[in-house]
Amino acid sequence: MSNNTFLLYGANGYTARLMIRLAAEYGLKPVLAGRNEAVIRQLANENGLEYRIASLDQPEEIDALLQGFQLVLHAAGPFMYTAKPMMEACLRNKVHYLDITGEITVFEMGKRFHQQALDAGILIMPGVGFDVVPTDCMALFVKNHLPDATRLELAFATLGGMLSHGTATTMAENLGGDGAERRDGKIVRRPIGERGKWIDFGVKNIFCMSIPWGDVSTAYSTTAIPNITTYTRASPGTFNMLRWQKMYNWILRLGPVKNFYKKKIKQQPAGPSDEMRAKAVSLIWAQGTNAAGKTFTARLQAPEGYTLTAITSLIITKKVLEGKVAPGYHTPAGLYGADLILEVPQTTRTVVAES
Repeated sequence: MSNNTFLLYGANGYTARLMIRLAAEYGLKPVLAGRNEAVIRQLANENGLEYRIASLDQPEEIDALLQGFQLVLHAAGPFMYTAKPMMEACLRNKVHYLDITGEITVFEMGKRFHQQALDAGILIMPGVGFDVVPTDCMALFVKNHLPDATRLELAFATLGGMLSHGTATTMAENLGGDGAERRDGKIVRRPIGERGKWIDFGVKNIFCMSIPWGDVSTAYSTTAIPNITTYTRASPGTFNMLRWQKMYNWILRLGPVKNFYKKKIKQQPAGPSDEMRAKAVSLIWAQGTNAAGKTFTARLQAPEGYTLTAITSLIITKKVLEGKVAPGYHTPAGLYGADLILEVPQTTRTVVAES
């Protein structure tokens, strides 16, 4: 395979299709892969690309699939089910692994494979999309300006846009689950929406609540800041309702309830339209605090989340194929620096306050 070719698994997904459309702009040529031969073949024919077929529950099929490739960009979620077999296959076959997860459990699993990745000489980097590149870069930006920070808060919001089937399905799988934050260096379970606050994103004040975003794992790897809370936009009404979540979480965890929501998801559009994505923006807020109470606050504005995911995934894929890589488990900002996110067009970063 040429050094601009990589394997894109889960190529029929909403975000993967955006990657296919943008790949040529980055001098990249994906080989499309997935389980459904009819769909993958059609997609490959439409784009003049090669394709491969394999199922993740058949290790010998994955091993055959990876032959001849330097890198796989894994885009088939929910990653709580799909990441492990693909990571293990990449370790067996010495192929670099990237994915677009935002799931804490997957990041923690990647960390556990660190030594094996070192031994195999490959990179394991989950979360090369909106989950978690912009927030990871902001976490490191804060750390660089406040090296003795002991607390980190990260928040994100989207103006415009909507969820894709894949993202919504992952959320459905996690219905009734716990939230999480990092305290004194350890991930602890906390109720989703335990904390709420109004945050000034620059263009707008937005109410946000705490959620188990991937940075609870990755930002600690990147910065070693021991206390981390992550937030996203929510209505005050939703925030207040979640105070009673312990009473009905057991219902949300039931299979029939999850299947009901998954059925509803399939009835919706696959994801935001091109027009919707073009108008939407992603907003990131980050604040670090040290033991003396000194703070550093910064904001970021970037393209809509799915567009951002496609672009950052391709940027990182290109870097790896060009040899800008290190073996082992790494986070995006941990390996490529806080300015990685500024390589995305129409992205601006602003220092808000240092006090």
